Amino acid sequence: MRRTSPLGLLVAAVLGGGIGFVVDHVLTMSGRPTFSPAWGLPILLALLGALALALAWPVRRSVRIPGAPRVDPFRAVRIAILAKASSVVGAVFGGGAAGLLLYVTTRPVSPGLGSMTTTIATIAAGAALVVAALVAEQFCSLPKDPDERESDDAEPGAPAH
Repeated sequence: MRRTSPLGLLVAAVLGGGIGFVVDHVLTMSGRPTFSPAWGLPILLALLGALALALAWPVRRSVRIPGAPRVDPFRAVRIAILAKASSVVGAVFGGGAAGLLLYVTTRPVSPGLGSMTTTIATIAAGAALVVAALVAEQFCSLPKDPDERESDDAEPGAPAH
């Protein structure tokens, strides 16, 4: 399984930002108030990041510490997939909140402080989720096998020992 691509996360954040900007624009054009995330969203994003780290910690301990109890490999793969999905979710929601913030700050009327606070908290929680998920994904990776390093250093086409 390959690691999460920074380019993929950037694309997800830009798409989320575009969607957030367009949603606020459509709401304003139809005469409705702009969208402001509820306080539950940044809290849930932060809790998801903490959960990903908490689930990945036993896998890291099992891989790095000799004599530590072994973790089921299927469980480790599930946690790694959760971490990958969480990083994309954090990028999309953080980018979406950034799009909302960009829209309301470019309008001639300044937005209320309450709506800006939750939007900024959502951006911060989305970024924290991305970081926590990438760390959790790192926790679930296996160290390089010493035998693989020897074969990587060998000449191409040379027989492996």
